[in-house]
Amino acid sequence: MTRSGPLFTLLGGLLLALLLLTLNATTGTKTAPAGDKVSPSASPTASPTSSPSASASPTSEAPTPAPSKTQAPDADYAGRTDDDSSAIAVTVRDGKAIAYFCDGRDRESWLKGDVAADGSMKLTGKNGARLEASPKGDKLTGTANVDKQTFTFSADRAKKPSGLYRATQTVRGARLDGGWIVLQNGAQVGILTRDGAREPAPEIDPASGSVTGEDLTAEPVTP
Repeated sequence: MTRSGPLFTLLGGLLLALLLLTLNATTGTKTAPAGDKVSPSASPTASPTSSPSASASPTSEAPTPAPSKTQAPDADYAGRTDDDSSAIAVTVRDGKAIAYFCDGRDRESWLKGDVAADGSMKLTGKNGARLEASPKGDKLTGTANVDKQTFTFSADRAKKPSGLYRATQTVRGARLDGGWIVLQNGAQVGILTRDGAREPAPEIDPASGSVTGEDLTAEPVTP
């Protein structure tokens, strides 16, 4: 019996193996052994983009309301300068103030301006008159500069009938302008200007506003 058949089969297998090795060297690929599984290369995948949720979408916000402006409480003050030469009255209403400085003879000044929330004020009048004051409890203390003179003062919280009064009227062709400060003890300090000439003011009746000896009516002053 001839044995050339198996020999040829073996040679054929060697030739086939050589051919495969030659092809692998030429292409640069490696042939995996039989039975091994080639795991597929993990291809990079784009990370999913997170879409903004509905809750993250910008929403229009209602405008914040402006804080309400606070004001100093309404009040009336009446008092005298520290040297006792003059009187001062101040009336505060709705964040505004009007003041009257008067010596009862020939020096007077009307001043006005705004009042801060803490009750402090800087008022101005004619001819450079100035008044600066702030409350301390039931008193208003500060300085007044009138006719280039500076006066310190202290005024108590006024209760009617004390306070500030004024009358402006034309009587028998004469222009009358009067100012009165009624103090807590009932004393009155005032000046009546008649056609530009100043004189001590006659007393008034705070209840009715009538002016002694004059066809004139005084009224409480408000800013």
